[in-house]
Amino acid sequence: MSTQSNSQAKVVLGIDVGGTATNATVLDEHGHFLVDGMVEVPSRVTEGPAAALEAVAAAMTLVLETTGVSRSRVLAIGLDTPGPANATGVISSKGATNFSDQDWWGYDIRSGVERHVGLPVIYNNDGNAAALYAHRTLFGEHQYHRSSVSAIVGTGLGGGVIEKGEVVRGAAGMAGELGHICIPMPGLLVEGQPIPQCNCGLYGDVESIASLTGIRKNLLPFWLTQYPGHPLNAMPIDKAAKAVRGYGEDGDELALKIFDQQAQALGELFTIASNFTDPNAYFVGGGVIEAAPHFRDWFLDRVRVHTQLREESAAVAQFALVTDLDMAGARGAALAAMHAI
Repeated sequence: MSTQSNSQAKVVLGIDVGGTATNATVLDEHGHFLVDGMVEVPSRVTEGPAAALEAVAAAMTLVLETTGVSRSRVLAIGLDTPGPANATGVISSKGATNFSDQDWWGYDIRSGVERHVGLPVIYNNDGNAAALYAHRTLFGEHQYHRSSVSAIVGTGLGGGVIEKGEVVRGAAGMAGELGHICIPMPGLLVEGQPIPQCNCGLYGDVESIASLTGIRKNLLPFWLTQYPGHPLNAMPIDKAAKAVRGYGEDGDELALKIFDQQAQALGELFTIASNFTDPNAYFVGGGVIEAAPHFRDWFLDRVRVHTQLREESAAVAQFALVTDLDMAGARGAALAAMHAI
């Protein structure tokens, strides 16, 4: 679970605040992660900001106890949460994924954590943090000479754009919200399939298809009408949506049609991205990547097939998976904090 620190090296903490759990890691000044597994507590975000800050403090205490690191050695905290939020950690004025309660609207979570724990806090949204970790893991010493685009498929669709090893944040800090890019529907939807709507209100954006919410709200209800005898018809829709991946691993026809539409949505997204940034790498992360190896390889290959690159770009671009996905957000947040200080 942990690697005990054998020196008095200074460290930063990476803390990933999710919808259900807050996960923490420790990175020392020599670039070594002192945690090789999940150290997490319930995030309590549905109880509001005060409870969530208590959970952050609890995660911090737990990870320091796990690694045997004293608080006096902690230089800063790298924090990430689901977006949209601006570059300084102010949650969107309309709320955000898993932060829908009005107490969160416009809430400055970076400053809140900083006051609560008494340490400097460097903020990134979770998509950017995971993207940064994936980028640096793949490119290593070449990270500052490469660019990448990451799509993280979860309850929503997170993302991140990295240019020369740095997160692209944009003027208001809202860059990299790839889930809310609208993509072409012709050729993706089949005859009679309605244009999917995202929880954000948009029709036909990436998240409306390539997310668990997209499966539950849009894809699965339609495909169940095409397969009336399918076992998933007998399940409540929330449970059925989560079960689709297992059916996909088993080669189920309905499930594979759903996941191929998700792969095509990501391919359309990456096609658009290629015309903006022409990155060295395209990363895919999320629950589908935690599936059986044969299925995740099939899915990544379908994303590659559906991404239309110019010949010159195709010759140099890589398609890769976000590694250590459960820990990628916390680790990326820690890397950003260490770099910042």
